[in-house]
Amino acid sequence: MPLVHPKMLSLEQLLPRLEACRTEKKKIVFTNGCYDILHPGHVDLLSRARALGDVLVLGINTDASVRRLGKGDDRPINPYEVRAFVLAHLESVDFVTSFDEDTPVELIRAVQPDVLVKGGDWAPERIAGREIVQARGGSVVSLPLLEGYSTTHLVEHIRAYGKKA
Repeated sequence: MPLVHPKMLSLEQLLPRLEACRTEKKKIVFTNGCYDILHPGHVDLLSRARALGDVLVLGINTDASVRRLGKGDDRPINPYEVRAFVLAHLESVDFVTSFDEDTPVELIRAVQPDVLVKGGDWAPERIAGREIVQARGGSVVSLPLLEGYSTTHLVEHIRAYGKKA
């Protein structure tokens, strides 16, 4: 049985919804990532990103895109459908969509957010799509991360535990 949720949209489904939001003068916030194993750091960042506007669009790397990031041959742990389904259930997330490229630049160009957000491990000048958002008068924000939470560290811990067993 496929995992579906009304917030999980293709780009073609998402764009008319965003136009309706713009008609209502809503501020659109965009962030992106792999979100492979959801942890408190993710939930915190998404909540704070959502607080910067009226609508939060979350772009998630496809499985192929995650594999190209060099995070390990076994990543993503959870396939896109699972990651999107879980994230769509968060109150702070309004829409979830995917991107297959190495960066979300083309998705950002299509979404045209008012605010572009990444975690504090990204300096604003390194955030993909920054120029697109700023050219429209939007803002780019690098939010501090919740200390002690990282999917990479979580995966390393699981791997190490597996070696002990």
